[in-house]
Amino acid sequence: MNKKIQIVAISLIIIFLLPFALPFLKNFFSDRGKEGAVAEYVKDSETPTAPAFKKEGELIFLSKDKQQEIKQIAIEIADSDGERQQGLMYRTSMEEAQGMLFIFPILEPQSFWMKNTLISLDLLFVNEEKEIVTIQKYAQPKSESSLPSTKPAKYVVEVNAGFCDRYGIKEGDTVKF
Repeated sequence: MNKKIQIVAISLIIIFLLPFALPFLKNFFSDRGKEGAVAEYVKDSETPTAPAFKKEGELIFLSKDKQQEIKQIAIEIADSDGERQQGLMYRTSMEEAQGMLFIFPILEPQSFWMKNTLISLDLLFVNEEKEIVTIQKYAQPKSESSLPSTKPAKYVVEVNAGFCDRYGIKEGDTVKF
């Protein structure tokens, strides 16, 4: 009879603690072995190293009428769940003519945050016609504040903070890649 009470007690403790353990287990295993994960983990450490910029294409910012080229940059592409989640986290710098292009599977409102992002960025939200519909300028490093698009977007371009001001890029302008 004592063993039955012990088994029931242990089962109740496990059932009670399981909701608290699941988030920990999910975070612990989430990036390990996931194809497309960008961060490399230092052996016996949970601190990821900053991945190097990997040029995967070029993007051109064009005026609203698509007649005038404003600026061309090299882009790294984030088109998988793992790459989009990683983004530019842990990078300590990025050259002026570099950026990251996030490609989402569907057009919908997008929202970013800067947690674990160490450099200030301008975020440009782009619709399926490749028109810039929202710009979030000077996003603060490590901030957990939401940086949403005001209209649905399929693409997001991240560049160094102040980029849009330096080159006069505004909502309504377009991109080509």
